[in-house]
Amino acid sequence: MTQVVVIGGGVVGLACAIELLADGHVVSVLEPGVPGGEQAASYGNGTLLNPSSVIPMSAPGLWKKLPGYLTDPLGPLTIRWSYLPRMLPWLRRFLAAGSTAAKVAATARALRPLLADAPALHRRLAEQAGVGELIGRGGVLFVFPDRAAFEAEALAWSVRRDNGVKWLELDQDELRQREPSLDRHYRFGVLVEDNGQCRDPGAYVAALAEHVTALGGRIVPGGASGLRIEAGRLRAVRTGEGEIGCDQAVIAAGAFSKPLALAAGDRVVLETERGYHVVISDPGVEPRYPVMPSDGKMACVMTPGGLRLAGQVELAGLRAAPDWRRAEVLLAFARKVYPALPADLPAERVKLWMGHRPSTPDGLPVLGRASGCKDVVHAFGHGHVGLTAAAMTGKLVADLVAGRSPPFDLAPYAAARFR
Repeated sequence: MTQVVVIGGGVVGLACAIELLADGHVVSVLEPGVPGGEQAASYGNGTLLNPSSVIPMSAPGLWKKLPGYLTDPLGPLTIRWSYLPRMLPWLRRFLAAGSTAAKVAATARALRPLLADAPALHRRLAEQAGVGELIGRGGVLFVFPDRAAFEAEALAWSVRRDNGVKWLELDQDELRQREPSLDRHYRFGVLVEDNGQCRDPGAYVAALAEHVTALGGRIVPGGASGLRIEAGRLRAVRTGEGEIGCDQAVIAAGAFSKPLALAAGDRVVLETERGYHVVISDPGVEPRYPVMPSDGKMACVMTPGGLRLAGQVELAGLRAAPDWRRAEVLLAFARKVYPALPADLPAERVKLWMGHRPSTPDGLPVLGRASGCKDVVHAFGHGHVGLTAAAMTGKLVADLVAGRSPPFDLAPYAAARFR
């Protein structure tokens, strides 16, 4: 039997582990934190399972906004001046990746097969883990001040349509009937009914970890410090507590994957997009739908813990302290979306969080066999679609480890694209 070490116990790593166990491999998951714990990006995302999320962050003309990103520390995307020199290689590729409509469309085509069946695939995983109720497919509502604001995003929505995304357009009255809790300055909406939600990502990841152990896998506390490769073959994953012998390994360590990829022969361009969220317990509003407001660029979703507002992109590296003012921006905007929110919320009802999205400049994950050792498989860098794409990523990784042909071409995700 093949001994496989999955490096990383987030949603991607655990999905990989479950699929590998189903193939009969002996699997160990190496994870320094508690699976599903607050330290992980899997815990704090916007909860959405959106097959429609095929649009990359980079877009034509984005370079014109770069001065604003540098000067506004509280904007939806900001770059800390102190980190800019280290960001430049990533930033140049980021701006180039979305410099034309054709490039945006190509990225969307590559993302689509990773995301297309996400709600159904996650529902299957959740049911296997005994938490099927955490996955729902009731649609996601994108709201705009008016139709003109929607039409200003014509490129994104036309690319979505070209990739099979369907939606319902809602006028002011229809929008009010669908979601009466919204502020009345939103007068146009788009409902993507095929989108879904994982109501509690932390609980979901914790359940997947328990499912891994129930299937016979091991969750090993600790992080990977390197790989022992001899004559081109993987012999072990190195940790602070010693080595774990194995035949193959999967790098699924999110934003911390870069040095491990280098050890396997691939110099990847990977940064952390620091994301923030706010959770308001007992918010006094009960939205019927997850909402994406066009003027806020964030997810507004109900979770068991309360109303979660998740978004913001801060480029400042892995070590900088959080800027909690960015979470306060989310809280302030929440009142513009839901006017019934209390004006004065006691501190004990407001919880702030910051985590690290693993982000490549072109918006595509790194997925496939490593260049320097075919016994190592990359599965990281999913950026804003990590939760959505995790289930399909697990299937693709299992195919690679087993020597099966994946159901679609993985060339767009190859680490070699960064050479």
